[in-house]
Amino acid sequence: MSEPPPILQSRLHRRSICYGLAALALFILALLALDRQTPPVLDRARQTSALLLDSQDHILRGFTTRQGTWRLLAHVTDVDPLYLRMLLAYEDQRFPSHPGVDPLAVARAAGQWLTHGRIVSGASTLTMQIARLLEPHPRTLAGKLGEMCRALQLERRYSKEEILGFYLTLAPYGGNLEGVRMAALAWFGKEPLRLTAAEAALLVALPQSPSRLRPDRFPNRARAARDKVLQRMEQLGVLTARQVEEAHQEPLPHQRRLLPFIAPHLADRLRTAQPNLALHRSFIDQSLQQNLETLSRQQQSVLEPYRSMAILVVANHDRRVLAYVGASDFFDARRAGQVDMIRAIRSPGSTLKPLIYGLGFDDLLIHPETLIEDAPTRFGGYSPTNFHHTYAGQLTVREALQQSLNIPAVAVLEQLGPARVAARLREVGLPLHWNAAHPQPGLPLVLGGVGMSLEELVTLYVGLANGGKIAPLRFSSADPAEPGQALLTDAACWYLTDILRSAQPPPNVLTPSSLAQSRPIAYKTGTSYGFRDAWALGFDPEYTVGVWVGRPDGSPSPGYYGRNTAAPLLFRIFDLLPEAATHPVAPPAGVLQTSREQLPERLRYFRTHPARDITGAPSLNITFPIAGSTVELPGQNGELAELPLVAKGGVKPLRWLVNGQPLATTTRRWDAFWQPDGEGLARITVLDQAGQSADVEVWISRGRPVEIGSNDPPPDPR
Repeated sequence: MSEPPPILQSRLHRRSICYGLAALALFILALLALDRQTPPVLDRARQTSALLLDSQDHILRGFTTRQGTWRLLAHVTDVDPLYLRMLLAYEDQRFPSHPGVDPLAVARAAGQWLTHGRIVSGASTLTMQIARLLEPHPRTLAGKLGEMCRALQLERRYSKEEILGFYLTLAPYGGNLEGVRMAALAWFGKEPLRLTAAEAALLVALPQSPSRLRPDRFPNRARAARDKVLQRMEQLGVLTARQVEEAHQEPLPHQRRLLPFIAPHLADRLRTAQPNLALHRSFIDQSLQQNLETLSRQQQSVLEPYRSMAILVVANHDRRVLAYVGASDFFDARRAGQVDMIRAIRSPGSTLKPLIYGLGFDDLLIHPETLIEDAPTRFGGYSPTNFHHTYAGQLTVREALQQSLNIPAVAVLEQLGPARVAARLREVGLPLHWNAAHPQPGLPLVLGGVGMSLEELVTLYVGLANGGKIAPLRFSSADPAEPGQALLTDAACWYLTDILRSAQPPPNVLTPSSLAQSRPIAYKTGTSYGFRDAWALGFDPEYTVGVWVGRPDGSPSPGYYGRNTAAPLLFRIFDLLPEAATHPVAPPAGVLQTSREQLPERLRYFRTHPARDITGAPSLNITFPIAGSTVELPGQNGELAELPLVAKGGVKPLRWLVNGQPLATTTRRWDAFWQPDGEGLARITVLDQAGQSADVEVWISRGRPVEIGSNDPPPDPR
């Protein structure tokens, strides 16, 4: 048969090339499509142990993954460069240059297999090992081919540093330890940023056979594997002979260490709030936290077997929580150690008395030098008694608060109104917790007849230290710094600080005047009914500390009360804190620093009167101005016109406040008038004699000139 003409041969040749190229192109496209449809699965690398970190990013506590493993995210910057050099030299010398599969290593392994009839050396690159760690599978030929494909995919998608980071995160190190950071913490008690040659060699060797080489179970095997790596490093010039000799002498770790277990209650709290977050960065001062946890465990020796304690320390200026001790011993079942008593609702005892007096200062009901009676008094159907069942007679408000007398505090609350106090606390984010059988606030509120947590009380006292501004505490960097809402004025807080700071210290605590460098602490104690809860809350210019001592189950402990149990702890805690500034603070505007004789007549003596029965009293409402409205108040000579204020219902007489400042009463037919000093948002409050209150917020602006005569009615509130 004759051959085809040369021209036809050329055409057939070109056609064959085209078909071949087309087939190759289709094959490449198929591979790309398959690569896109089945990308590498990185779930295991992303599922790491959740950690609570302190203010310096040191680990306080960790949690295992859902699979029960300890695994910490690691990058090349997290490990010692010596370890990286040893790892690459021992496992994959051509890692920086190969595309995921090392052709030379594959050819060498195949040749040895054909020559010896068995596998002599492997051809796995670090990238192929990572593919197997990401998607574990049997060690078969098909599995090895799959590893190669996955390795090529990984190299195409990620940088060499990222791929190495996957290995540093996932490599097994014995038991449930995964990743080089977890291995270094468990075997050496430190992060892998600084490793000796012997430590680095052990970390290189362990992933070869993590179960067989565990140093705590098989020390001889572990030592042999480590020394093998060291010898190889000497041969490759990574280590000198002297370095290897010194490394041989270094002992192996004989047991596995545990992760730090500090601030466990805070760790549980933050993890529960954000379960999908791997790193919770707190503001905890690790040294302070550990000192307080040690102190709380030591104090157990002087407490009953079932009593516990909780401690909270906060930086005043930005409300960062520096220490969080939820119980005296997390692992003590008798003391319900795993119950977070910082969040538990308990009776606050007398710790709300400063708030009541502060509101009385703001309402101009009392002044620190106002005389008040401490004598048996009946308020309707309520007859309070003092803690020691004695009475002091006539004394100043300052002395009544310092001695924590009950009857004067109830008398002030009676005129403020329990409902109003509860409403004000609710408005600033501190709702009181009531017994379901008695859902309405009453006069026992000031003596602990409500429920609050240590967290809420510390929030309140941080507010006192910050001029009356209440804002949530900040437990982690995820909590924003909020400006806060005004509960008390600067003047009221200044009075309270001055009174509480000059109170007598608890037993066995030196008075500030007896110390060379005194640290004045404004503090208040409290004891709930039946000696169930002992409290101490205190603050200085820099810090606020709260202490609770009691039985978590709520049973009584006679003889243990705030002053003899919680207060000494409070002062010991302040001794552990950095020294705060002690320079005197100038009194804010509104403070009256004067003797009682120079006070206005109405502030010289507080007249107690029995509580009114509010059963059937008409509800109190503000009918003008209307809540949320914009009120135009044109005026003359740059001043705004007066705003009439009208209320309906309630028990007369009424008291009005605007932005927390009381207004003078009026004899006109309207309830009150207010002269704004400018445009803006205004909060208007009215109080009645039954303790009811009502509030509205309105926007004050200038508008078209409109005259409001003395006999004109106010605008129709409808």
